[in-house]
Amino acid sequence: MLRQYELVERVKAYDPDANEALLNRAYVFSMHAHGSQKRASGDPYFSHPIEVAGILTDLHLDDETIATAILHDTVEDTVATHEEIRAKFGVNVARLVEGVTKLSKIEAQTENERAAENLRKFLLAMSDDIRVLLVKLADRLHNMRTLHHISKPEKRKRIARETMDIYAPLAERIGMYEFMNEMQTLAFREIEPEAYESITRRLEQLEEGGGDRVAKIGGDLKAMLDRHGIAADVSGRRKHPYSIWRKMSERHVSLEQLSDIVAFRAIVDSEEECYRALGIIHRRWPMVPGRFKDYISTPKRNGYRSLHTAVIHAENMRIEVQIRTREMHAQAEFGLAAHWAYKQDAVRPDTQVRWIRDLVEILDNAESPEELLEHTRMAMYADRIFAFTPKGELHQLPKGATPIDFAYAVHTDLGDQAVGAKVNGGVVPLRTELKNGDQVQILRSKAQRPQANWLNFAITGKARAAIRRYIRHREREETVALGTKLYHELVARLPVPAGSDALGEALKRLKIADEATLFEGLARGKLTEEAVMEAVMPGAVADPKIEPIPAQRAPIEIKGLTAGVGYDLAACCHPVPGDRIIGVRSDDGRFEVHDIACRTVDAIDPHHWIDLTWGDNAEGATARIAVTLKNEPGALGVIATVIGGHRANILGLRLDNRDTTFHTNTIDVEVRDAAHLMKLLAGLRAADAVNAAERV
Repeated sequence: MLRQYELVERVKAYDPDANEALLNRAYVFSMHAHGSQKRASGDPYFSHPIEVAGILTDLHLDDETIATAILHDTVEDTVATHEEIRAKFGVNVARLVEGVTKLSKIEAQTENERAAENLRKFLLAMSDDIRVLLVKLADRLHNMRTLHHISKPEKRKRIARETMDIYAPLAERIGMYEFMNEMQTLAFREIEPEAYESITRRLEQLEEGGGDRVAKIGGDLKAMLDRHGIAADVSGRRKHPYSIWRKMSERHVSLEQLSDIVAFRAIVDSEEECYRALGIIHRRWPMVPGRFKDYISTPKRNGYRSLHTAVIHAENMRIEVQIRTREMHAQAEFGLAAHWAYKQDAVRPDTQVRWIRDLVEILDNAESPEELLEHTRMAMYADRIFAFTPKGELHQLPKGATPIDFAYAVHTDLGDQAVGAKVNGGVVPLRTELKNGDQVQILRSKAQRPQANWLNFAITGKARAAIRRYIRHREREETVALGTKLYHELVARLPVPAGSDALGEALKRLKIADEATLFEGLARGKLTEEAVMEAVMPGAVADPKIEPIPAQRAPIEIKGLTAGVGYDLAACCHPVPGDRIIGVRSDDGRFEVHDIACRTVDAIDPHHWIDLTWGDNAEGATARIAVTLKNEPGALGVIATVIGGHRANILGLRLDNRDTTFHTNTIDVEVRDAAHLMKLLAGLRAADAVNAAERV
């Protein structure tokens, strides 16, 4: 583990003006915050953030980024707070630490949901400042280096898979190839241990058999360039096990059949010498057709610049050669991090990169975790081609892209309104595959809308996300319209017209947020017609299991009274089975049974009460309700229909009050129990003719 002074000296070596006090404060704060915490390896936890900071010093990053690396786990794993970080280290460091911390607080239920939420928070954080990504990549790289200390195989494999799917592609997209290669190698060793061991062992055998072949070819290449006046640094290496395994899988060949497992790099002084060196190499050895790529004139989207070629060396051995300047080499090694490396009088770049903005747009459009992962992987992987607008603007697209992908790459609105395309001046269908260097003009119409069949040939994550978003919205609008029609048909079949508040009450009973969701559920069959009718007007759907209330042949059983003692159900509150009840002795020795909430009971000394309960088979009693009706023809018929539909029985009805608008009726109704009564009242309230219905 780096000591405090060693870390500061590393930073000061490339940035003499670095804020030494900031780095010292961060080191001491992190060490105290993590205290006695241990990692799976048994090492002090504090060693991890220091090693992460050490990795970033190799990239010559600024002092704020180094301090962020030292502090990146303090908020997540200790009692330290964002407020403390802001107060001690400033707004910038606090913002960066918060961006890295956001990734850790994930409690999703499935692997896809967890990975997608990880990615979602990550993209949002790094879209604000790319240094969040640099710290997180260094954090993940060190975790991968120590992955073997984790005891659970499934956890190691999960971390390795996430590294392979998300972090290695992100490292590639910002041009940090050394990070990418090491992450892929470490993850590959965990995910496919047998394949890793097999390829590694075979490569070692080939090296032993070939002796110093790599050194000899490298020496020949350097000597040849020297003879032509080009001073080049030439190095050779075998390709990484994961890269070899992927080529074997894609081409369905054995390792022996792969001819380009050795790559050489020639670093020269100028761009002009790159092209001179290329010409010299091609004159000396035959070029492999289709393997030349000029990333100097058309850089990769991550800024990578170099010349790539493959030639057939002696003994029919294919070798890959990369030619670049020293500046290009720094960009290739450190990628976007090279822009943040300390440089005297350097101007910092824009902290947001265009492809990150594309990923954030995909994030906004994705409906499910699976869709988010699918589209972001599309955006991060794949070989690229270059296509131009009529004005000469360059757009990079995945190999196999079509004009519809190009349209969405230019602007979402252009993609939505695309009706055709001209490629190199000729009109072509939108499904035409673009080739490197094509000039593309999109033909548009304001009347056009995205089509579902575009998904058959759109391949970029941005295009597919935008198309799916529109289709989802359109399908939902159509589904809601169908559900609305079905709902009104259901309401028309209710025994009585429903009131204006019936739909709102139905939403509460069904625990649904809004009308559109109810209509959509009805149209998609997620809600049955019976469930919706019952929610709109309780009791509207006849339950065949409910039989009419049987004739009373014996007194209702009540527990708590001495056997043989008579009782009456109080006429003031009309208790029914299910109510909490008490007994009050009358002058003649009989008991009056009251609802506990009865107003008459309020005036009686509680010492004269007897707690009673309904018998196990108690069923059927008379309740009294007050129903206020609209003063219109047929209103009484409505309540009679509702009461009959609930299998209740009207025993008495009295008109209490009447004016030009409403009239109130007191109704004695026979019900099974309190639940039956509550459902009956809810059904009455849902009727359009009923203004109010209450128990009295």
